[in-house]
Amino acid sequence: MDMRYETERLVLEILPDTKAAQTLQFYLYNRELFEEYEPEHTEDFYTETCQRDMLRCEYNMAVNATLYRFWVYVKGQMDQVVGTVSLQNVRWGAFLSCELGYKFDQRFWGKGYAREGISKCLWIAFQELGLHRVEAQVLKGNLHSKRLLYRLGFEPEGVRKQNVKIHGEWRDHELYALLSGQGATHPGSGTSSQIPQC
Repeated sequence: MDMRYETERLVLEILPDTKAAQTLQFYLYNRELFEEYEPEHTEDFYTETCQRDMLRCEYNMAVNATLYRFWVYVKGQMDQVVGTVSLQNVRWGAFLSCELGYKFDQRFWGKGYAREGISKCLWIAFQELGLHRVEAQVLKGNLHSKRLLYRLGFEPEGVRKQNVKIHGEWRDHELYALLSGQGATHPGSGTSSQIPQC
């Protein structure tokens, strides 16, 4: 597996810790939006030092094949992160599965970057890593994310009750899954005709 991939419009890269300033700006600009769907971060999270430590840790996890976080750029604009896509909690052996994570800068919504970047990441999961199953968890109210997963071919499997504590409240997540050989696993493909009205 490589540390850098390209699609028609995007570059996906596992970053070295020297890019901490870029990832920090990505989080700072989208802080209010991201924190609506995630557990609260301490103020230390929003520092270049913390981001550098996280990038170093994520790089080591990629080397050890437990997590792959790709930071997404528009080609020719490598000075600004537009999103991140990750394969988390990778399980090998009899499982061959992982969890998909993603978030994109709200200034770049509506351009198809999320779908293109995630599609490439799914191709990596199934074609390069040989995984069989990719799961995704979504808060019930996150309609944008649910529509995106349907476009990519994910199917709903149920609800994980009181799954994560966010802002002091235990929240349910809807569970979606995509199996190898199903759905849209490369840019340009899709199953948009199967999208339900969320």
